[in-house]
Amino acid sequence: MDFAFNEEQTMFQQTTRQYLQSKGDLAIPRNYMEGKQEILTQLWGGLAELGFMGINVPEQYGGIGLGHLSILPILEEMGRAVIPGPYPETVAFAIPLLNEFGTEEQKKRYLPDVASGKTKFTLAIIDDRKNQLKADLQGDNYVLNGAKILVAHAEFADLMIVAVRTGASNQDVSLLIVDHQLHAECQPVKSIDETRTLFTVSFSDFLVPKENLLGQESAGDQILKAGLNELTAAWSATMVGGMDRVVDMSAQYVKTREQFGQPVGRFQAVKHKVVDMLLALENARSLSYYASWTVENKAGDTFEAVSMAKSYNSEAFIRTANANIQNHGGMGFTWEFDCHLFLKRARSLENYLGSPQEHRENIAKESGWNKEKVLQYNK
Repeated sequence: MDFAFNEEQTMFQQTTRQYLQSKGDLAIPRNYMEGKQEILTQLWGGLAELGFMGINVPEQYGGIGLGHLSILPILEEMGRAVIPGPYPETVAFAIPLLNEFGTEEQKKRYLPDVASGKTKFTLAIIDDRKNQLKADLQGDNYVLNGAKILVAHAEFADLMIVAVRTGASNQDVSLLIVDHQLHAECQPVKSIDETRTLFTVSFSDFLVPKENLLGQESAGDQILKAGLNELTAAWSATMVGGMDRVVDMSAQYVKTREQFGQPVGRFQAVKHKVVDMLLALENARSLSYYASWTVENKAGDTFEAVSMAKSYNSEAFIRTANANIQNHGGMGFTWEFDCHLFLKRARSLENYLGSPQEHRENIAKESGWNKEKVLQYNK
């Protein structure tokens, strides 16, 4: 199976890299970390002008009408530059769910604004255990009380897709499109990756019109599973971009850094480390591309393919980012070098959308493996 980018996808990749370089490349996340929030607004507007906010928005709603594979090169380039913001959450979660499960009214209301860059989405799916989010239907509105934690970029996103409990059972999960900017309380929490701001979002008697229900009531788990497959595949692609960048950084540095009268890249131990990094990158890229292919083609093994990509890429990204710092020696630990940006991003993504261990368990369950079968196999 050939996973090489076609001509159009290659153009998207080149255009994205040129655009991000024109905006400062790795200066973008650094400026964002220093509190220059306007850089993200400017970046979002530029992506919209290039048409990259509407890649997978149908043409009748102002987009280009392409599939998941066409956002892959853009995601990789954003990973190479450690770009902040909810781009994956918007294009690889909100848009696909609106396309598949949204009403015609919802599509007309939201998709044109997303394609134009006016509206940004994030998702809120993790409950505060002490204050679980519930939604009671009262007349024409759902009334929300409770909180969600670890909501990415709640301060920048205009809307969020929120998982709420709409019945007595924990299985009665529904998805609502919520304008949290109205009067929800967004409390920032500490994040290891300062390019991915996280918030606790609290709702108190918060009214959401019932026409903002996405899909059927109490069908949220199945809808969420489809959306998370796309989003997890998207973040796996950004990890490939980050790994690609750290491999390049290490290869270039060991060619120029001299020790004992020669470049350190000539030492066998350093060569082996760089080769291991490159091997991990190619494995991650293959898993990522296949996962994205299964998502676009709705293949029967999508869930397993996405879990394999996420579990492997999460750990491989951490290993390569660590190795990059080691290859730079003591300088790799300093703020002036960019190595730490990638390690922080890798660590922040390790457990986002499921830990590697959880995804391996998903693979085992989908493959029919259980504890008894494992014990029997190991005899």
